[in-house]
Amino acid sequence: MFMDFKTPAYLKKPAFWILIISLLASFVVSENFPPQYSSHKKLAVIEKNEKGDYYYKKGSEKTSIKLEEIISLDESKLSQQSLSNLNDNLDNDSRANTVASLPATELVYKLELVAGGLKKKVYYELTLKKHYGFYSLLPAFIAILFCWITHEALISLFLATVSGAIMLGRFDYLNDVIVPSFGSEGAVGIVILYLWLLGGLMGIWSRTGAARAFAEWATLHFVSGPRSARLVAWVLGMIFFQGGTVSSVLVGTTVRPVADKQKVSHEELSYIVDSTSSPIACLLAFNAWPAYIQAFLFVPGVVFLASESDRLSFFFSSLPLSFYSILAVIGTFLFCIDKQPFIGKRMKQAKLRARNKGELDATNARSMNAKEIENPVIPKGYKPHYLEFILPLIILLGVAVGTFISGGKPQVSLAFGLALGFAIFSALARGMSLQDLVSGLGDGFKGVVLGALILLFAITIGGITKEVGGGIYLKELFGTSIPYFILPALLSILTIVISFSTGTSWGTYAIVYPLAMPLAWVVGAELSHPMLFMSLCFAVVLNSSVIGDQSSPISDTTILSSMCTGCDLMEHVRTQLIPVAWLSLFSIILWTIVSFFCL
Repeated sequence: MFMDFKTPAYLKKPAFWILIISLLASFVVSENFPPQYSSHKKLAVIEKNEKGDYYYKKGSEKTSIKLEEIISLDESKLSQQSLSNLNDNLDNDSRANTVASLPATELVYKLELVAGGLKKKVYYELTLKKHYGFYSLLPAFIAILFCWITHEALISLFLATVSGAIMLGRFDYLNDVIVPSFGSEGAVGIVILYLWLLGGLMGIWSRTGAARAFAEWATLHFVSGPRSARLVAWVLGMIFFQGGTVSSVLVGTTVRPVADKQKVSHEELSYIVDSTSSPIACLLAFNAWPAYIQAFLFVPGVVFLASESDRLSFFFSSLPLSFYSILAVIGTFLFCIDKQPFIGKRMKQAKLRARNKGELDATNARSMNAKEIENPVIPKGYKPHYLEFILPLIILLGVAVGTFISGGKPQVSLAFGLALGFAIFSALARGMSLQDLVSGLGDGFKGVVLGALILLFAITIGGITKEVGGGIYLKELFGTSIPYFILPALLSILTIVISFSTGTSWGTYAIVYPLAMPLAWVVGAELSHPMLFMSLCFAVVLNSSVIGDQSSPISDTTILSSMCTGCDLMEHVRTQLIPVAWLSLFSIILWTIVSFFCL
């Protein structure tokens, strides 16, 4: 007797076959589609010290150089013309051998027209870049597609990194991909800050009952319902303007106890936190953003972008055109007072579910925090006090803001470390046993380990996407023959796609601005108001990077907004997509309208 053969359930799942096809495509690309090489050009910062020696400044590093040894752009083997010849005229093996002999970067000069019609040497750094054409987007496509289909962010990011590793020929996945990525400075920072310090602080607050005590105290004095709880989150988002990740962590951890008590769904809270993080950092740009972005704004021959101070002045003068950031801030305020249109069906359902049933999460949702944090176990005889929540928070905010004011950069790890230290000391001083304290720390670490792992894999997929050249490929799709009034909308779409695919706004700035600013100058040079047109294109890229970053399930701010509010990652992405899409559309329309005033 033969047994009836039943098709395994996983073979009936579309996700399984999409996975197989995607991985096979990665192998095909690795074996049959050699990378295309291109030259990335950016302004080189060259300074002279008191002895008269010249230095090339890259970040905080300075390298001694001799100007007479710098070759012209036309002579460089890394020029776009040389690399185009290499792509077109050599077979795969010869091309690979030639590329292996080329430097990764090279300093060159080019004679540029300056004020008065004179020519002077302008120095550039050329960087060798590569991409696989359309297939450069495959790893990011897999990550985003599987996030939408399976709602499993961790496995989706893992599969995307496997795809990228196959494309790059790194078949020893553990040693060639995971170890270098997880051992990087950024990954170590995530483990220290988001796993140990944030997780430890949340664990202590949970074990002492401080978060619950704070929620009860705040409810009694400041909050009277869901509306006021959401407004508190919005106000704190305005206050914590140092940056997207900082704001997401501080606002989310502060407001969540109050919002939970007032039956504000986690989808609502995560949307408020996410929409008042990077948009506020754009508008109240008294942070690291201007200093970072101005370096990408130089355009030879453009007087108002000639020096660093000129570019910083240009940055701040262009902020009134940040329509998306302005609309996002206004839109979340209207959302807090139940007046925002276009919030979408899912967000409405989340709101009604929380108010009517007290269910803060959707059915089958997976919170980014463990149950130990969701349902704290306070030791018998220990009396929670709201000051155990407020005082560490004051230390955290005081150190973060104070170091930002004094040094220009918030020392977030130091702030969380001191807050955690005070919380531990306070718990012990008030009678908590060492055993209960250690158990609370362990629960806190466990509570954020999933979010920390997702962040680590987000860093990995970001690096993989950069290596396979996803952003470079998208950038090269654009030409220079573009009607001026269409350019803002096209730049917005390009920037959103790159930012959404890579999960980073800052990385997108480095890719798009060196294209967008010279392109805006070429297209807008014949207009009556070229500076206004340049400001418009600058604001488009600035804000569109935030749009893509905020919408992407592989973005650090999206992940942190979910983790710190206890929301399912994909529920957060799905519920905020409709309001973000509508505000993005309105912003593009406004940018297009303003472009007609440049004529």
